Amino acid sequence: MVYIVHESPKGIGVFVRQRRQAAKLTQRELGELAGVGTRLVSDLERGKRTLRMDAVNRVLLVFGRVLAHVEAPRAGSD
Repeated sequence: MVYIVHESPKGIGVFVRQRRQAAKLTQRELGELAGVGTRLVSDLERGKRTLRMDAVNRVLLVFGRVLAHVEAPRAGSD
């Protein structure tokens, strides 16, 4: 499994849109493959911040990716 790290929901949305378009899928087709609604795919591509992680992961899995927690530097630490 490959993990993706983006700074923001907008970055994840850009990734999904680019991969969807490269695969020549409509939002509806991607939603059907992922088992989610077209609205979720649209919201995800627009960078909506309040989507369920499990639903986002179902979309990302179509492209062999998932969201996951990763170590991050703490503010003010060296």
